[in-house]
Amino acid sequence: MKRRILALIGIATLAASLLTGCGSTDTAGDTKQTANSTETGNGEAPEDSVIKIAASATPHAEILEQAAPLLEEQGYTLEIQVFDDYIQPNLVVESGEFDANYFQHIPYLNDFNEENGTHLVNAGGIHYEPFGLYPGKETSLDNIDNATIAVPNDTTNEARALLLLQDNGYITLADGVGLTATVKDIVDNPHNISFVELEAAQVPRTLPDVSFGILNGNYAMEADMTVADDALLYESAESEAASTYVNIIAVKEGAENSAKIKALVDVLKSDTIRDYINATYNGAVIPY
Repeated sequence: MKRRILALIGIATLAASLLTGCGSTDTAGDTKQTANSTETGNGEAPEDSVIKIAASATPHAEILEQAAPLLEEQGYTLEIQVFDDYIQPNLVVESGEFDANYFQHIPYLNDFNEENGTHLVNAGGIHYEPFGLYPGKETSLDNIDNATIAVPNDTTNEARALLLLQDNGYITLADGVGLTATVKDIVDNPHNISFVELEAAQVPRTLPDVSFGILNGNYAMEADMTVADDALLYESAESEAASTYVNIIAVKEGAENSAKIKALVDVLKSDTIRDYINATYNGAVIPY
């Protein structure tokens, strides 16, 4: 379901700017300018008509591509750049190079701000992606004894993975740890499960080497898997995670009330986009 994205910004230029700010390498993908008109219905261009947004490829950039024509009708040009990690999209919004990003949930945003001194805020919740446990070398939970399970290693997503296992009776976590849980908080592990903690993007690539993996919804889709067709376990709509991990439009503090960000959020929450999500993702993405 990949779409070709035309480059607007040279990778070398972006890498140089990011190296200046954080000393790390660039992990951005290509950029696509998804609307050409910058005029309003009365022929006048808005004062600030370009919305530059960083996003994960699936489903975020795909959803944004559907939103672009709707924004164009309002006089906004949407420029989407795909990133394949969870760090640079926040840094480029903090620096002001991008107006917004679309890839993360609120707990991750809060942890990122605390750990990095950034000033990013939620401009609007768009969708929810159920976490799932997917087969690796094993294809049945009948073989979970002594299994090795790969889980994301960032604080919020690791807790989410462990809560999925606890909710299904495979482990027990210490009382009260909730969304801060790590493998150190496991107090009962009757199936003798071993955990491999990895950066979230690496988990699907590791599936051939582990028994199972617990994946973020977007990374599962990038690996051509869905909750409905492939997950052996997934979060229920009544779970603590389901009410917490809504994917959001994030902006630098102070920009959340700008006209163009409000327009972006309104379009992404429109019936047109809701219908697209429901028709496209086979339960792996749920409109908020």
